[in-house]
Amino acid sequence: MTYLLGIDGGGTGCRAALADLNGRILGIGKSGSANVMTDMDMARGNIMDATDAAFASAGIDKSHVGSLSAVLGLAGANVGDNAANLKASLPFKDALVLSDGLIALQGAIGNNDGTVVILGTGSLFIAREGDKVQFAGGWGFKVGDLGGGARLGRHLLEETLLAYDRFRPASELTQAVMQRYENNPHNIVRFAHAATPSDFGTLVPMIFDYAAVEDAVALAILQIAIDQIEQGLDTIMSARQTRLSLLGGLGPLYEKRLSARYQEKLQKPLNDALAGAVQLAVLNFASKSAEYIHV
Repeated sequence: MTYLLGIDGGGTGCRAALADLNGRILGIGKSGSANVMTDMDMARGNIMDATDAAFASAGIDKSHVGSLSAVLGLAGANVGDNAANLKASLPFKDALVLSDGLIALQGAIGNNDGTVVILGTGSLFIAREGDKVQFAGGWGFKVGDLGGGARLGRHLLEETLLAYDRFRPASELTQAVMQRYENNPHNIVRFAHAATPSDFGTLVPMIFDYAAVEDAVALAILQIAIDQIEQGLDTIMSARQTRLSLLGGLGPLYEKRLSARYQEKLQKPLNDALAGAVQLAVLNFASKSAEYIHV
């Protein structure tokens, strides 16, 4: 029998789903980071480890690996020659290497038209209408990633220092941030200088916690983020579309804060990104008319 493989790989880990030609998942495996832009060799190794684990989970001998038809949704795959270089190194019979955003889109909205916004440490907007897929954002928090956790955390530290210097009013949130850094602004500067996007993201729960008790600074930070998200939606989402899903760790936290015109279009994701990868494997390699993907 020929099997299909779906891969969902990013900076925090890689998941593989082994499926039959109807898309029924037989086994799932997990491994480490699979961001092909960060480390191509490591990503390939973890993809194969997750694949082996999926075979083991399904109770199927991994000697079938050479007959697999796979769709891989990977962080960094949309940059330069990363997708082509990885594909050339894989042992699968057929492989389609895509951005992880595309499998997230497919998982969330299935074969429907619609828009998703992935809101985690960073952010990415993706819309599909007919055979057209459009991306926006995802440029990294220093120059983009509006609404993402890294951007929120950096903004909070900026507001805290502005309050410390009395340029703007302090709040219970800015006072709590000062206490976190031992009431020493130099500690904030040192942290920010060395911080990764994920480090900035650790501050995000404070923003949402204090927003829940109407802290003025927290509410102002979130309102700026909401305005930016909706500006992105105004640009990328067709007026004809009626399906919108917010994905990622921050997606559900933003949902209730969107304006009414987008609230009415919100729908829970149909499936996750790994299911989306399997669906695309079926459409591209098991369907009689495999003309679905437009990259």
